[in-house]
Amino acid sequence: MASAMARRTIINHYSKLPFASSRCLNKHFVSPHTSIQQQDAVSFHSQVGGGAGLPSYMRGAVYREPNKPLTIEEFHIPRPKAGEVLIKNKGCGVCHSDLHVMKGEIPFSSPCVVGHEITGEVVEHGPLTDSKVIERLPVGSRVVGAFIMPCGSCSYCSQGNDDLCESFFAYNRAKGTLYDGETRLFLRGSGKPVFMYSMGGLAEYCVVPANALSVLPESLPYTESAILGCAVFTAYGAMAHAAAVRPGDSVAVIGTGGVGSSCLQIARAFGASDIIAVDVQDVKLQKAKTLGATHTINSAKEDPIGKILEITGGKGVDVAVEALGKPQTFAQCTQSVKDGGKAVMIGLAQAGSLGEVDINRLVRRKIQIIGSYGGRARQDLPKLIRLAETGIFNLELAVSRRYSFEEASKAFQDLNEGRIVGRAVVEIA
Repeated sequence: MASAMARRTIINHYSKLPFASSRCLNKHFVSPHTSIQQQDAVSFHSQVGGGAGLPSYMRGAVYREPNKPLTIEEFHIPRPKAGEVLIKNKGCGVCHSDLHVMKGEIPFSSPCVVGHEITGEVVEHGPLTDSKVIERLPVGSRVVGAFIMPCGSCSYCSQGNDDLCESFFAYNRAKGTLYDGETRLFLRGSGKPVFMYSMGGLAEYCVVPANALSVLPESLPYTESAILGCAVFTAYGAMAHAAAVRPGDSVAVIGTGGVGSSCLQIARAFGASDIIAVDVQDVKLQKAKTLGATHTINSAKEDPIGKILEITGGKGVDVAVEALGKPQTFAQCTQSVKDGGKAVMIGLAQAGSLGEVDINRLVRRKIQIIGSYGGRARQDLPKLIRLAETGIFNLELAVSRRYSFEEASKAFQDLNEGRIVGRAVVEIA
């Protein structure tokens, strides 16, 4: 209530100035039919929202309906609240999770700004943000953001399980908002709200909860480092937490796109012995060899389960990872592991998809089927940055395509058509 009164005071103040009228605030038209809440938002974003040196507006890539191109639209500069940070984006990864939303395969609030693995520069902190956050992420800091944005205070976050954050799933994944139940994105022309897929990173600026951010050292590039926030983050969560890969383990990765190919590098970093890449495209399998794969299988040409058994002396692998989200590859994953082995599922599927498993084998041979959505931002993101900084994880090899911001829709079209080997990144600034 107090903040609303303060914003109305600003409106009243500006309406009395010579250059303003009751319908025009700092050259931003406010319709007489616009609600008080929308007027507050327009005034707040355009009058006091810019901050020192910030523009009044930005561009963002908007998803409106399934199987239609993204549209580049103008927004008021988003404003962070307590515990949040405004980022000037530099790079944003091109991920299948966004594509699932854009194809209508996974329900999500629309219209929304997609994009959920970002790098950028800190330009503003929300009011009443803890001084420790400001000290850790001062204005001007180079940062990378994780797509799972932990609130830091729910029961799961309190136990260190950031990847299960209640607020993230209840608000962002369920409603497309941040954790006060509100979006930070408002269209320039109408003032209407637009939802956020994670931070809505495919835009010139975005608001991110501080717990999802880590400092990016000067030694790492903005563009390639964007993939640390999802592709590498997801792979690390699967390998470190779900599978708990140990030196000498045998690992099979089914699907070697952006996330799957990152799994290969992480498996190698953890000291896995046999690392088997499975895909249907020879070009991706050739790439997999440079990322750590010791064996490759084209499952369009040969039986992947039989081949994995052959490579492992008839036993199967210690860990199999499914990175596609398809019932067929789900079954291949569970059938590829040895007795007592772990089948880790990280690929998102079309809503309602089901996977089949041999129940008797599951029970008798102690097969473990584990779902893994991502890593733990506060614990894992700094570790991933260190892996990249030391060259243990090779960002240059992982990123194969770069697109301009204006080419964002084309990037997802290319992803949908299988034209991207590894990961692509949109360069925003």
